[in-house]
This record gives sequence, C-alpha cells and structure tokens, in this order.
Amino acid sequence: MIRKAIYRIGASGAALFTTTTAWAAQAAAAATDAASEAAGSPIAAATEVVTGVAAIPNPGNNAWMMTATVLVLLMILPGLALFYGGLTRSKNMLSTMTQIGATAALAMLVWVMWGYSLAFGDTTYEGTIGLFVSGGSYFLSGTDASSTAATFSDEVISKYVFISFQMTFAAITAALILGATAERMKFSAVMAFVPIWLTIVYFPIAHMVWATGGLLFEDGALDYAGGTVVHINAGVSGLVLAYLLGTRRGYPAEAMPPHSMTLTMVGTGLLWVGWFGFNAGSALEADGSAGLAMINTFVATAAAALTWMVIERVVGHRGSSLGFCSGVIAGLVAVTPAAGNSGPFGAMLLGIVSSAACYIAVAKVKARFGYDDTLDAFGIHGIGGIVGAIGTAVVYQPFLGGPGDGSTALGTQLGVQVYSVVVTIAWAAIGTLIAGLIVKAVLGLRVAEQTEVDGLDIAEHGERAYNH
Repeated sequence: MIRKAIYRIGASGAALFTTTTAWAAQAAAAATDAASEAAGSPIAAATEVVTGVAAIPNPGNNAWMMTATVLVLLMILPGLALFYGGLTRSKNMLSTMTQIGATAALAMLVWVMWGYSLAFGDTTYEGTIGLFVSGGSYFLSGTDASSTAATFSDEVISKYVFISFQMTFAAITAALILGATAERMKFSAVMAFVPIWLTIVYFPIAHMVWATGGLLFEDGALDYAGGTVVHINAGVSGLVLAYLLGTRRGYPAEAMPPHSMTLTMVGTGLLWVGWFGFNAGSALEADGSAGLAMINTFVATAAAALTWMVIERVVGHRGSSLGFCSGVIAGLVAVTPAAGNSGPFGAMLLGIVSSAACYIAVAKVKARFGYDDTLDAFGIHGIGGIVGAIGTAVVYQPFLGGPGDGSTALGTQLGVQVYSVVVTIAWAAIGTLIAGLIVKAVLGLRVAEQTEVDGLDIAEHGERAYNH
C-alpha cells in the first residue's frame, strides 16, 4: 500500500527516504518497544525492520544505485563538459569545461556540508518553514557506514549511496546553467555564484518537490527524476544570468558556430548513456519501475532526436548533427519527470512535442527577444522541462498506457503540474536574480572586453585547447 501511495504522487528517490518513515515507525512499534523508540527520527525509522534489528541494504538495489550514481557523474564529466565544450568557439573550450568541472566539485562539497540537510535533513520543521527546507544532519552528522535509507518498498539502501546519488543531481543542475553564460562569465564569479545559488534556489526547490512536507510534494506534483528540480530550475536560472551578463561581443551579427560537432556528438552520447542512471536510478531499486524509466528514456529520446531532424527538413534545411544532438537532449529533458510516470508510447509523444517546442524556442523565440542564451540552456532545458512537467499529467493517465490508476482526474493533475511549474519558475528567477546581483556587486560577473576577444582559455586559465 505504501509503495502504491508513494508511486501515485510521483515521488522520486529523494522523497522516499522521508515518506516511508511513518510505515517503518508503525512496523517497528508492532514488533518491539525498542524498535518503536528507535523509529522516533526519520533516520532511525529507516534503519529498523519489524524484527527490531538493524536493516541491511539489499545488495542488488544497493549495487544498482551505486552504478546509477556513477552514471550521473558520467553525465557531468566528461558528458556535459564535452557537449558544451564542443558547442563553444575553440578559444573558450577549456574555460567552459573547467567551469563545469569546478562547479560540480564545489557543489559536491556544499551538498555534504549543508545542502543535504536543507533538502532532506532529519529535522522536519513545523509550519511554513517546513514547506521549503528541512534541517539537522549538517556535515552528515549522525551518518555512518551502517546508516540506511528507505526505498519504495520495505527494502533499504546505504544512506551514503542515497546522499551521493542526490549529490550528483545538485552538481549537474548547477553545471547546466553555464550553458547560458558560456564565453563571457568570470571563473571567479561562477565559483562565488554557485554556493549562493544552491543554497537559496536548488536546495529549497529539491525539498519542495521531493521531500515529505515540501510544498509541491504535498500538493501531489509528479516529478520522477527532476523536470522541475533540475531542468526548469537550471534553464530559468540560466536565462536570468544571460540577461544580467548581456550579449557576447559581436552577437548576433557575428557568426559563432560550434568549433567541434565531433566532441558535441561524443558528449551527447555520454549524456544519453548517463541519463539512464538519472532516470532509472530514481526508482531507488532495480525493479519494474526502473525498467519502465529505462525504456521511456530510450524511446522518448529517439523520437525527439528524429523529430528535430524532420523539422529541419520541413523548414528547408538539411538534417544536421547539431539538430540530432539538440533533439536528443530535448527528449531526455522532457522524459525526466515522466520517466516512471508514463508508458512507452506516451513517452514517445512527449519526446515529439518537446522537440518541436524546443526547436521553436531556439530558432525563433531567442532571436525575437534578443537574449544570448549561448548554448540554449533555457531553450532546451527550460522549455523541455516545462513541456515534460506539464505533459506528465497527460501521459500518466491509463488511457495513454501510463501507470496512473485513474483516481486523479486529468484536469486536477494538470492543474497541480502547472502550479508546480509556475512556482519553480518564480523561485528560480527571483533567487537567481538575487544571487547574480550579489556576485555582480562584489566581484563583477563579466570578463573584460579584451579577455573576451582573446578567449577565456588563455586569459583566465593560461591554456589553449589546441596548440596549432
């Protein structure tokens, strides 16, 4: 029953740790008084079983989650670094890749110091504050190698594995923003911006969507693996930063094509492979839900990639490798919130719609409004995330082969999804504006004009991607 209840409201792995606390506490109380006392905190509840002895992580599930965590790291380094790096001009390739790597590393440290606590800590605040953050567990206090976290069922996994899995989500979300600011943002500004942004934007949104007591979680928002938390969040934040930075020197009059579609194609492939850890890993178990997320990640992405190339042909261009790569990412983004909340054919539909919407955003909307979203972080992640998050309400329905049981009307779920999208957009935009203005006032955001002319590789890091 608890699995069914959690699954219906679309919780990802992050929410499950705290959601199963009530079940574990009841089971422990029914077994022994000692177990009942131990279940007083979420951590303790998740480490007890009905016999009153410490739970042992299921080896298969634990091994799968360790693998999924490493796959998400693969998405960042080298996946995203190569994808973004190949799309920039050669004089900025190493700068782009270095910013991504350093951002991910910094996010990992911030996560274990206070990020995990704010998102999924073992202290549940009463009242309004509990809607936005949790507490306790700072510097992972109270956690050791024997600590466990609950999954959808009565199984558990290592708490360190769960923390590490969620840590990679925070790291890649911060890194995705850099696609909108590439080729003109100071490295020092990036490093100052990241911890501020994570603290006031990412951690609260992760709590709101995935943690018991969170604002959007309690409203029943469906987000299996991060349509709102990762993609809308990163895309909108990137757009705000792009406006704060202004356009690149010479944009849009000067042609600025990708310097290596070969590297971008390699990065795309690594992202697609790593995304299986992202989506199927959010089941927290090697079970049927993970299998559903896996096949959806295949077919939504394939449909989106081919749709983008077809659109290119329809509008009079040749189907391009850039179009293929863009379609792949659009499909991956859109299926993320629906990975375990859709049937395969619903996922295909979502990929097609998302690809078309992202194409319009990249090819038409950006030019119309004149913002310089360098590598289309907003155009693909922001728009694709919006399409995916709202579309999840539709593909979740059983008439499209979704796993929903029909107890929640389409209109009701659609309203919840739209509300979650609006809240995420507003929170990300306001929080990013605050973080950006703080860094701008203290350090400045943008490199000097001559640095931009010379390229950030040599000016900021003293290196060149290619010695020729």
